Amino acid sequence: METGDVRKRLKLTVQDENTEEVVAGDKAVVVVEEEEEESEVTTMASEQMENDISNILEKINQFTQMVSELLESGKSFFKELSNEFEERVILVHKEQIDKWQEDIKELRMLDASNEDTNAVLYNAQNLFQNVQNETI
Repeated sequence: METGDVRKRLKLTVQDENTEEVVAGDKAVVVVEEEEEESEVTTMASEQMENDISNILEKINQFTQMVSELLESGKSFFKELSNEFEERVILVHKEQIDKWQEDIKELRMLDASNEDTNAVLYNAQNLFQNVQNETI
């Protein structure tokens, strides 16, 4: 029990006055040295822990920045791709409409030609009928 009392008194003395005192021989000095080492180790561990935490936070920031840039790049890429797709679909539509309009134009010309041919044939038929009727 005496050793515990010495440690308590020594801790109070060290904490209150921040000095090293030898209270009960060599044992008290060893306790003071152990407590200082523990404090230094805790401080060093805390500094190392803070450095590790800072490194992790920096990695988080870098990763977040990378993800943000990737999202912006992806949005830009898809917007360009969407615009290009739209332009190509419009071009295909225009080409198809032009083709069909050309087909309509050809059909109208063919129809007009057929109408002219039908008119000539009708006139020829009438002529033959008239000639046939006259010969009879």
